[in-house]
Amino acid sequence: MEQSSTLEFLPFSDALSPYFDSINREWIESMFVLEPVDEDVISHPKEFIINKGGHIWFAKHPTHGVVGTCALAKKSEGVFELTKMGVVSSVRGLKVGEKLLQYVLTLAPSIAHDTLFLLTNKRCEAAIHLYKKNGFEHCKTIMNTYGNAYERCDVAMRYMR
Repeated sequence: MEQSSTLEFLPFSDALSPYFDSINREWIESMFVLEPVDEDVISHPKEFIINKGGHIWFAKHPTHGVVGTCALAKKSEGVFELTKMGVVSSVRGLKVGEKLLQYVLTLAPSIAHDTLFLLTNKRCEAAIHLYKKNGFEHCKTIMNTYGNAYERCDVAMRYMR
């Protein structure tokens, strides 16, 4: 299988916006029901993430093109949710998600200087393993504060590094 060591990480641009929709739509619809909040955010990422002080990055593979995305959505000053992280199914196994997560985590301390958290579902076992491996821990406080954002949310994790 190809190596992903030559991934390029790109910041949000209007030209890349359609990838944010298609990549996230693919993984969410394959595992869950697309909720209204998902539809708003993935269809209008500039309005719902960028213009509110958040960030979006894309992973571009040299032969497969744009194959992954991840966002930090601003919740309040210094508090961000790692959200809408997805990789197209055709490149799973190339460690694109892990490399993208690690890239975002190198930038996160200067952005989410107070709290970085994520919300997910226990069905996303591989993702939860990846998050734990990279410094996230289960957190009841995050669940109680933000867990009602999605019907499917039954796991909340906070970055502890």
